[in-house]
Amino acid sequence: MLLLACALTCDIAVAGTFATRTTLLRNREFSEALLQGVRSARTSIVFSYFLFKTTDARSNLPLRIAEELTRAKKRGVDVTVLLERESGDNRSSLNESNHRTAAILSRAGIKVFFDSPRTTTHTKVAIIDSRYVYLGSHNLTQSALLHNNELSVLLDSPELAAEAKAYLDRL
Repeated sequence: MLLLACALTCDIAVAGTFATRTTLLRNREFSEALLQGVRSARTSIVFSYFLFKTTDARSNLPLRIAEELTRAKKRGVDVTVLLERESGDNRSSLNESNHRTAAILSRAGIKVFFDSPRTTTHTKVAIIDSRYVYLGSHNLTQSALLHNNELSVLLDSPELAAEAKAYLDRL
């Protein structure tokens, strides 16, 4: 309830250990905030998403995000992406979508990893410059970014970014 009462941005204590600047990102607000974060990244970007579904359509927002990740890599930003891999049929819609995006990113020299097929990684998180954490319900799909009711937050907290990165490193 605290986040809802904050309107767009507020300061809160997270787990009682440190303060963070929090911005609520509703529906379409998320994609523009994430794109801006990737564009302004200086040192590092870490993505971990259950589904990152690019298509050939120029209007495809996930493709725009992939292109911005590629530009960041070319600027010298260290970019790493972790994606879900379902067990069983490698031709599942999720596996095909994530592998397609992984191929685009890998061709640009971006480090792409898949989780173990024995465990579902349902994360939806981006960490930029070891400071900004984008966390919430948005997958990187056209539906999630343009049409669905989704809710995420942008947290400005080096401490929380470090905790989130340590968690992802263990996956």
